[in-house]
Formats: sequence, structure tokens, C-alpha cells
Amino acid sequence: MSIPNLEDLLADGVSGRSVLVRSDLNVPLDDGDITDPGRISASVPTLKALSDAGAKVVVTAHLGRPEGKPDPKLSLAPVAAALAGQLDRDVPLAGDVVGPDAQACVQRLSDGDVLLLENIRFDPRETSKDDDERLALARQLAELVGAQGAFVSDGFGVVHRKQASVYDVATLLPHYAGKLVAAEVAVLEQLTSSTRQPYAVVLGGSKVSDKLGVIEQLATHADSIVIGGGMCFTFLAAFGLSVGKSLLQTEMIDTCRRLLDTYADVLRLPVDIVVADEFGADSPPEIVAADAIPEGKVGLDIGPGSVTRFTALLSNAETIFWNGPMGVFEFPAFAAGTKGVAEAIAAATGKGAFSVVGGGDSAAAVRALGLPEDGFSHISTGGGASLEYLEGKELPGLEVLSR
Repeated sequence: MSIPNLEDLLADGVSGRSVLVRSDLNVPLDDGDITDPGRISASVPTLKALSDAGAKVVVTAHLGRPEGKPDPKLSLAPVAAALAGQLDRDVPLAGDVVGPDAQACVQRLSDGDVLLLENIRFDPRETSKDDDERLALARQLAELVGAQGAFVSDGFGVVHRKQASVYDVATLLPHYAGKLVAAEVAVLEQLTSSTRQPYAVVLGGSKVSDKLGVIEQLATHADSIVIGGGMCFTFLAAFGLSVGKSLLQTEMIDTCRRLLDTYADVLRLPVDIVVADEFGADSPPEIVAADAIPEGKVGLDIGPGSVTRFTALLSNAETIFWNGPMGVFEFPAFAAGTKGVAEAIAAATGKGAFSVVGGGDSAAAVRALGLPEDGFSHISTGGGASLEYLEGKELPGLEVLSR
């Protein structure tokens, strides 16, 4: 797939031109405070390059799921402040998406200025299934940057969505992949085409259904697929084992049984589990064998024996892809599994392995557990987009850039 990139746009010259950038600024908030600014940091290189080149930069992004109407709790105001700090320049926030205030703010821009539009999902047309509705919003976005404008797609976390600010606007303006999107695509191409063996995949998170496609796609390429997190209990149940009160997708048990039969030499499950009486940070942890989970207990992490087993598998890997935590890492008593596996991946990386952390909760875990980000070859910003790419699905936000 050949996609024009930011360097192509800069070579054409952007001084005095308005450029619309779709960034991924969907950061976690706690009472209005940003708890993980990773996606903001990842958006800065593209925005800075355009600003430094004299473009009038208009940024559009979403935050949370406001259901198509303004929600003060999901305003991009804290994001604008954080972005200003990272860019070391003022970043005003328009009071609406494409309305009178956005239009007035755009008119006031000087060369090198950066403007952030309010949460694009405050407009229901952004996520509409109606092509005409999305296109109408896209036209208004395009009008903000004018006839000499351009569009830069730099929100990798949303390129698997056919949305107005991701897909439709690219049909109306000269379009380019930003630094982040270009880097993400290059990394994922490396995982699918020129993979060095042995290739280890680490999958966690809560639901087997979320990872089914990538398991089926990668099981024929990977030497081992490590299964942890809440999804491991459905696999254990497929063996006929009791999982107590642990998370279980009963409708996926037969599918897991089929996967275990088909890929018995690839799939690797935990040998022990950290359980508790209930889901809670203060619930006392207890380590039990994976085939002896008590009926009244809930599994919240993989155990130390599993970490040792998985570390041995990962230590010889030349390529590693990790998506999904091994347990409830937000609770200190149940974070050891995720931390142990992450440290094993970092150790393999230090010995020369190519490692990719597949965004979402995995990337959040790296930062929350205090692990050095440079201990991994690449930390993605798009969990769902990464998985769909690896499944071989067509991502609308990338496909439109190749036209």
C-alpha cells in the first residue's frame, strides 16, 4: 500500500496554508485530570513539524463517547492545555466542532499557529452510518482549511473506523499520513511480512471474542501464543476445568476448544492463577494451580509459575507482539503478572528482539507500572487498529489515504 506522507506535504510547502490534522487525543481522565498523556505526546511530532514549517494547523480529535452531543465532562479543554505545554505554544480550543466559533478561530490563525477543535464526537454525524451525513460534516471540516488546505491523518487509533474526520474528509482534500500513522504502518508491516523467528505473541485482556481473529491469523505464523488475562479462563474452561467466579465467555468455550485442538503446539496457558474472594483492590490474593481454582474464588492475575514459564518462552524470541494485560494491573496485588511478562519482553528486546506493545491497556500498563518505554521497540497508540491490521482486515482510514 503506497501512502503519501508528511514529508511529501512538507516538500510541497505548507507556509501560509491551513492543514487539518486528525489526531488521536483520546486520553484517560480522572475528574478532569489526564492520567496518561501518551497519546498527546505521540501526536506532537507531526503537529510540531507542520507548525515549524509555517502551516496554520487545525486539529480535530475525539475524547470518550459523548453519544453525539456536547458533554462538558468530555471537553478537550484539558487536552488543549496539555498539548500547549508539550508544544510550548498557545493552543486555543474552539468552542464548537465546525460552528461559528470554530470558523472565527480559524480566521484568526497566523502562520505556525495551532488550533484544537472541540470534541468531534459532539457532532452525531462523525460516527453516523449514513454516508451523506458523514460527508456533510467532512465538507464543513474541509471548508475550515479552504481551497489550498490539506488533510493529515495522524490518529492511528481510529484508522479502523469509517468516520467523517478519519475517512470522508480524506476524499475531499489532498491527504497524507502523519508521522505517527506512517510509523505504525511500518511496524505492523514488519510484524506481518518480514518477521524474524522465533515469533512470540502475548495476548491478554478480558474477552476471547476480541482476540479471536488475531489468534486465528497469527497462529500459523507465530511459534508461541501466550494467553493471559481474563480471556484465559474461557480457555481453561474449554479443558473442562472449573474457573470459579472468574470471567467466562460461555458462548466461546467450543471455539476455544477448537483452537486448542488445532493449535495445541502454539497456544500456551497459565499454570497458576492469583485468585481472590471478590474483584477488589483490597481482596487478599491467593496463588492456586490453574487446574484447581476454588469454586468461590475469582481469578485476577496469572501466578508466578506462569510468569516463569512465559519468561522462558519469551527469552528466545526474536519478534514479540503483546496486546492485553495479564491481570488487573490497576490493583497492586494483581499487577505482578503483567509486570513480569512486560519485563521479560523488555529483557528480550535488550538482547536484540523486535518488540511491539499493541496499544490500549498494554501501553497504559507499561506507563502505570513504571517500566521504561524505551525498553520496547515500539509502543503502539492503537490497540483495536493494530489487531485489525494483523487480522488482515482493510482499515478504511488507511485505504482512503492510498487513493
